[in-house]
Amino acid sequence: MRPDILNPLFAETETLEGVGPKLKKPLDKLGLTRLKDLAYHLPERFVTRRAVGNVDEAGEGENIVLKLTVTEHRGGRNARAPYRVLAQDSIGNIIALTYFGRASYTAKKQLPVGETRWVAGKLERYGDMLQIVHPDHVVEEGGDTLQRLSEPVYRLSEGLTQPRIAGLVEQALAKAPQLPEWIEPTQFEKADWPAWRDALVQAHKGEDKAARDRLAYDELLANALALMLVRADNRKRKGQPLKGDGSYRGKLELPFPLTGAQKRSIAEIEGDMAQEAPMLRLLQGDVGAGKTVVALEAMLIAVEAGAQAALLAPTEILARQHYESLRRMAEPTGAQVALLTGRDKGKAREGTLMGLLDGSIDIVVGTHAIFQDKVAYRNLAMVVIDEQHRFGVGQRLMLASKGKRAPHVLAMTATPIPRTLTLAQYGELDVSKLDELPPGRQAIDTVVMGQDKIPALVERLAAQFAEGRQAFWVCPMVREMDGPEEIAAAEARYASLKERFGDDVVMVHGQLAPEQKDAAMERFARGDARLLVATTVIEVGVDVPNATLMVIEQAERFGLAQLHQLRGRVGRGSEKSFCVLLHGETLSETAQKRLALMRESQDGFLLAEEDLKLRGGGELLGTRQSGDTPFSVASFEQITELLPKAHDDARLLMDRDGGLEGKRGEAARVLLYLFERDFGVKTLRGG
Repeated sequence: MRPDILNPLFAETETLEGVGPKLKKPLDKLGLTRLKDLAYHLPERFVTRRAVGNVDEAGEGENIVLKLTVTEHRGGRNARAPYRVLAQDSIGNIIALTYFGRASYTAKKQLPVGETRWVAGKLERYGDMLQIVHPDHVVEEGGDTLQRLSEPVYRLSEGLTQPRIAGLVEQALAKAPQLPEWIEPTQFEKADWPAWRDALVQAHKGEDKAARDRLAYDELLANALALMLVRADNRKRKGQPLKGDGSYRGKLELPFPLTGAQKRSIAEIEGDMAQEAPMLRLLQGDVGAGKTVVALEAMLIAVEAGAQAALLAPTEILARQHYESLRRMAEPTGAQVALLTGRDKGKAREGTLMGLLDGSIDIVVGTHAIFQDKVAYRNLAMVVIDEQHRFGVGQRLMLASKGKRAPHVLAMTATPIPRTLTLAQYGELDVSKLDELPPGRQAIDTVVMGQDKIPALVERLAAQFAEGRQAFWVCPMVREMDGPEEIAAAEARYASLKERFGDDVVMVHGQLAPEQKDAAMERFARGDARLLVATTVIEVGVDVPNATLMVIEQAERFGLAQLHQLRGRVGRGSEKSFCVLLHGETLSETAQKRLALMRESQDGFLLAEEDLKLRGGGELLGTRQSGDTPFSVASFEQITELLPKAHDDARLLMDRDGGLEGKRGEAARVLLYLFERDFGVKTLRGG
């Protein structure tokens, strides 16, 4: 049960003054559904403004406040074009106040022609025109109060303004209770941090490193503690010791010998599975390092010991691919492999369910469908989870309820994760690393070129297709974005390539219905389509050995880890493969370094470490769009600096301070519920 002291923070946002159905929508869009979410919706930055008499006194890029007289309104040619309000300063300079989307309605109301207003915002140049895009404030009187303020700037969604969200945050903070101190006293004094509630208030008022660090530390401590509780609980559980006799594994006919890293990982897994405490191990393998073979060996140990194994994949298309390759590899051994997805119906499904119940199916591959209530096993003792970052700790725990006793769990990820972040996200797992490539894998030649080379590249594609090859073309966005920047969109690129190659082109992006996505992927996988145009939805798992060219448009927009994942989609067959990184006209220093690293290295672990240095941890914890990153408060710098301390603090609480039962434990319990890491508490109460 959540401690009563936290109830005010978990109240819905509708309990705040001024929040009705209309305002609730944009708040929900930002994930701000409770007071706690608002309290932790920390400012992205703070602005200090200077009042100027006219724009000649201001520098481009400066945040200013000045008095303007409105002269003209200019609507765009269509609904997506910018709406501009022209205004004059005190000496006659013209400046445009530019609005996009629905914000133009606000402009019409706030800025009548002929009236004078104080306007606050960032002065920019667009072509030969000075402009302020989406002014922060437009007021009739008292513009002087807007200057030299250290004002928070929050992330917004359409329908919210900075003053509105600041007011709601203030209301939420006013209702926040004083909470007991959960940080170890020596650590608390040494760091010289404010108490929890003070830190929260200060973090919204201005740049305050101590307050921000304190809040980040709380989140890291909650995570470390929850994972330790899960691990301790797992050690206490009774699993099923599984010892194989090699009778199935000895019959495997692998295309090439196992690498040293594969042998080492299999030995570690074998050692874990022989114990009574259930295995919780993470298998980190670089793209193409042969994780599937290791997973099969692990599952066959369970089969040799008279038990069943299951492999859980995040998507149906991945489940089908795993099924095909495992069935092919396992055939000489005589192990029975089956597929079960949500799409299976009727007799086929019944047959699979019966086989799992009577034990005639040894290994089942599928999506979440394999863990539905109606699916019962004769003796499930081993579970492999593919693309681990798609499944949270809570789901890892759910698996334990399916076997007679807690099954051994092997989690796999093809995203090489730096050491710091492994501890953060997988603190309750032991880790095995596949850091060698099998002898059959070829290096992929990586080329960096400007967008202006696209026509030549399209001709190169035509030559590839003539030789019977296939290719991927990845774009960063689905549709063109408003504004001066031209952003290549999957839809626009698909249209132009379809014009050239006709039905040989298919498209996949996150906004398509799952059936459409699967149908396009299957056409490409079967070889009925030559070119797959996609957003990053293809980053993980699509295996088409005949694809030998990967084009990534606007490669500077992607993180290194993501580029490496995408590049790993080719080079899976015997033919030489290439990856072309297309970039826009202007490249930041970071983007230049990133693209140079991609050209120089094929080592995912090295690239992951470098990526962290270049851009921080958000992308890496599973690339934000495709997985629940464990941290919303802590930045990468804070994770690096504070996580080891938080880990030691959690260890002290467990080993010295009586866990959740002692005096500090009571406060720590509040912390776990505050950050919704209460699966750690539930684990303690007997799971």
